[in-house]
Amino acid sequence: MSLKLSSRHEWVMQSEIRNMSIECDRIGGINLSQGVCDLEVPEIVRSGAKEAIDNGINSYTRYDGIDELREAIALKQKRFYGMDVDPVNEIVVSAGTTGALYCVCLSLLEPGDEVIVFEPYYGYHVNTLVATQAVPVYVRMSPPDWTFCANDLERVVTAKTRGIIINTPANPSGKVFSYEELEMISNFAQKHDIFIFTDEIYEHFLYDGRKHLQPAKIEGMRERTITISGLSKTFSITGWRIGYCICDKKWSQAIGYFNDLIYVCAPAPLQMGVAKGLLELPKSYYDGLTLEYKEKRDKICDALSNAGLEPYIPQGAYYVLSNISRIPGKNSKERVIYLLKKIGVACVPGEAFFHDDSGENLARFCFAKKDDVIDEACKRISALQL
Repeated sequence: MSLKLSSRHEWVMQSEIRNMSIECDRIGGINLSQGVCDLEVPEIVRSGAKEAIDNGINSYTRYDGIDELREAIALKQKRFYGMDVDPVNEIVVSAGTTGALYCVCLSLLEPGDEVIVFEPYYGYHVNTLVATQAVPVYVRMSPPDWTFCANDLERVVTAKTRGIIINTPANPSGKVFSYEELEMISNFAQKHDIFIFTDEIYEHFLYDGRKHLQPAKIEGMRERTITISGLSKTFSITGWRIGYCICDKKWSQAIGYFNDLIYVCAPAPLQMGVAKGLLELPKSYYDGLTLEYKEKRDKICDALSNAGLEPYIPQGAYYVLSNISRIPGKNSKERVIYLLKKIGVACVPGEAFFHDDSGENLARFCFAKKDDVIDEACKRISALQL
């Protein structure tokens, strides 16, 4: 039989995040692996989607999203960051942040183009690059604050370098890039004439007084920056798949056309629900996220410390990387499986976030869970005896 899979199937693989969710479901454990965010969806967002369905907003939208949502995103940018955005020509709504990044890569990268990725990285960033035939190149950040320097960037840049991905706040490290770091990256991007692709999906999850800073706001960076974000985490709607990118109009049309080809459009009534949330939820809602998730962060970090599993305290997002070298096993996958079987708590092996074996002593725990779930998980972790 000559029929076979295409060679492309080797470019993507089942993520360890989803693998651990499957393992967790199999034994009925507590899932701190996948960032499913099981908190309550704001009522105004839910009712907005329901009203849209009832009012017949169930057909295809424009290739770049409904007017109401693009206008709401533009207002949100002005409200939070003082950034003026043209909702007609500079915003493309897509199927989640991952969908937006995929369309961006197809539009702006040629096969063989290199893109710098900070490590530890989010696996879907790397897989998206590979799936579009771009080449990820890695810059290792150093714990505990996940720092890097300009020389780290200069060491990996080549004539093929076309872009750099910034995830801030970052998954899995929880790093929030400082102004000095973003300015360093911006100078580097201008020097080498490359794009900056951002993933800012965790922009409202910030701790200890930190602020979210957008690379596009730095002088000289607006034209070369593709700002990507979404509402999956902010509104606890990971299954709705509503994301977007903001960019100069010279890039947006091609990105929108790829979005139309691949996804046609994000779900119309769900776009309306998100638009309603962006327009009507008060600032106190976003402030509340910070307070609520900081409490969850502190709980999980205390539990990990009690168990002798040193946590790297996240500055943002809702994950914590922890040193699991004390847990039995030859690598991070064996160690997290041991932990799952021992106490019924699932996390993600650190190898999922590195291109080599540097993550073998790390695991990622997600704390975007209801209080009773996170409390039970912390109880089990604190009682762990190694």
